Amino acid sequence: MTTQTSDEQHVHAPRPAREGAPGSPQSVKSLLILGASGDLTGRLLFPGLARLLATGRHQGLTIVGAGHEDWTAEQWSTRVHDATDDALEDSTPEGRAELERIRKESRYRQLDVTAPGALASAIAELPAPVAVYFALPPQISQRACEVLDPRDLPEGTRLALEKPFGSSAESAAALNETLRALLPEQQIHRVDHFLGKGTVLNILGLRFANNFLEPIWNRDHIDKVEIFFDEDLALEGRAGYYDRAGALRDMIQSHLLHIMAILAMDAPARLDERDLRDAISSVLRAAHVEGPLEETTRRARYASGTIAGRAIPDYTAEEGVDPSHGTETLAEITVSLASWRWSGVPFILRSGKALGMRRKEAIITFKPVPHLPEGFAGVDEPNRLRIGFGPDVLQLDVDVNGPGDVMTLNRVTLDADLSEADLLPYGEVLEGILNGDPLLSVRGDTAESCWRVVDPVLAAWAAGEVPMDTYLAGSAGPSGWATSASGEDGTGA
Repeated sequence: MTTQTSDEQHVHAPRPAREGAPGSPQSVKSLLILGASGDLTGRLLFPGLARLLATGRHQGLTIVGAGHEDWTAEQWSTRVHDATDDALEDSTPEGRAELERIRKESRYRQLDVTAPGALASAIAELPAPVAVYFALPPQISQRACEVLDPRDLPEGTRLALEKPFGSSAESAAALNETLRALLPEQQIHRVDHFLGKGTVLNILGLRFANNFLEPIWNRDHIDKVEIFFDEDLALEGRAGYYDRAGALRDMIQSHLLHIMAILAMDAPARLDERDLRDAISSVLRAAHVEGPLEETTRRARYASGTIAGRAIPDYTAEEGVDPSHGTETLAEITVSLASWRWSGVPFILRSGKALGMRRKEAIITFKPVPHLPEGFAGVDEPNRLRIGFGPDVLQLDVDVNGPGDVMTLNRVTLDADLSEADLLPYGEVLEGILNGDPLLSVRGDTAESCWRVVDPVLAAWAAGEVPMDTYLAGSAGPSGWATSASGEDGTGA
């Protein structure tokens, strides 16, 4: 017998019927991009949209960009043309026609989304259903939603908001209440571009379609799970956002906890939005960081160094950084799951900037064999399964009898390339929004659970209870930090 917690009942409780509540979702006819003059739209969102339109799967979409800046028609045209150039090269005939039409018809308008009535007026001018994409800082998105009224949103409207969703569990809950007063949960898309649909299905297929693997995917056979997202980029002009966020909020809270949940979840009955998101939510409700936090969490900040021959200044000397914020550029937390399957198994989540090597992967380390027959020599290490993200690859480290002396064990790696999506990450996100499919959108209770996990850590760091380590830009991290499953230490300052 399955029971529901009060949180689940709240999320899925029937809403009073009102104009705009969905039956079967209609495809969106208009896309309104807020923050259209910003870096996110030009670098990621519009190229992802262009690649989606190039497939020919969406026809007749009205696209309007809106931003606080007073852009000319020529500036917007340049942005649209630059973002669609690559997609045009290998588009279908239908896709090419759609992209050429978008180049001619897409327009930009200056808009203060926090002004009463301004966003509602912009939505009303567009053919419905309308998808509104908030490519804006979280606090601006919240203020924009607060000035909307349910009557401002035509039937089938969808709201898409970038993570981080809020700045704490309390603020995320407040934003959820604002959004639920506007639309049903299924029409709210909290975007996590880090995990595309192809990557999620690759992980689920690996876990649940292989009978040799799923029975040992538990505390009896797995020693630890590590999830890494190390970047060889520094701030790259994002100090305005990053210096108020830091690595823990920017990556671990926003993305890596979600990967952890997919790796740790029980098998859903079906791959639909209800079952999959229920399974993810169940893991995150069981997640916590145990104390003492000076042992289960670590933070660091990069000092001046070089990356690929390029000089990187000390983080505190980067333009736009306020040293008094005490922002970390490298964070690591050890998460425990209060569940039968995972009791006692540490999930180590790490992310940082300005490191010497780009790394985006999960490593599952299995427990060693209980007994190795006497006589074998050579490698005797735990088996490790590595799942790389973007591109998605699979590597399994195993010990086998090597050539020559058959009594000597050698470590070999079995590897495979996993299925690659035909869309860019933001194209996958937008396809779900345009089609009204919330499968990979972050559900409201999940967004709050992610903050609940990290809020105590953030409070302890703000109080100075965990020291701030230092590492050279371009190094593997602070001296003494284990940076890989093999236990290698970083080279710090």
